[in-house]
Amino acid sequence: MARFSNVVVLTGAGLSAESGLSTFRDKNGIWAKYDYRDVATPEGFRANPQLVHDFYNSRRRAHAGVKPNAAHLALARLEREHAGSVTIVTQNIDALHEAAGSRNLIHMHGELLKALCALCGERQAWTDDLSVETPCPACSHKGGMRPDVVWFGEMPYEMERIYEVLTSAHLFISIGTSGNVYPAAGFVATTREAGAHTVELNLEPSESAHLFDETLHGPATQIVPAYINRLLSR
Repeated sequence: MARFSNVVVLTGAGLSAESGLSTFRDKNGIWAKYDYRDVATPEGFRANPQLVHDFYNSRRRAHAGVKPNAAHLALARLEREHAGSVTIVTQNIDALHEAAGSRNLIHMHGELLKALCALCGERQAWTDDLSVETPCPACSHKGGMRPDVVWFGEMPYEMERIYEVLTSAHLFISIGTSGNVYPAAGFVATTREAGAHTVELNLEPSESAHLFDETLHGPATQIVPAYINRLLSR
């Protein structure tokens, strides 16, 4: 592991699927059941905010009983035991990385268990339902509360910090992501240009699989712990 001092891990919906959370782009995924334009865009929220609230309220309630799986736990172990730095950049809005014990974490698409007031900009931890009548705990105004998630057409969070860690990475691991949603789909090219060793751990080859130095395919709960074991034993 000496030559891999700085490790960056990108995680997507496939990591949490075995914990029981739905993915997005599979034939039975979330976007097969909902039109993303209605529930995951600023325009959809302006047109029908209660529909958007209902969508995220149901997702928040479904999250309540979900626990991290062996892949989440393996990544938390990597962070604890690796002598260098480990940064997880996640596209997931769930809190399973935190529940597993990961701490050096960037939620580029926001967090399901947080709410954002569009009127005053304050963020709050949030586990209850939201509605158009929910007052902001900070400014007391109604009508401005929304899930603190990045919608289609919005800029992902902390992109400057993300590119800083990507360009200093010695090892880049992509787990459970389709490889067709930008900017995350471009991260492997960024790290390759910076000289990193690149690894894909995915249920099946992603659209970017040809860009990786190593690819391992199978269920995340099997291949991620196995890969982390090998990495830490080097």
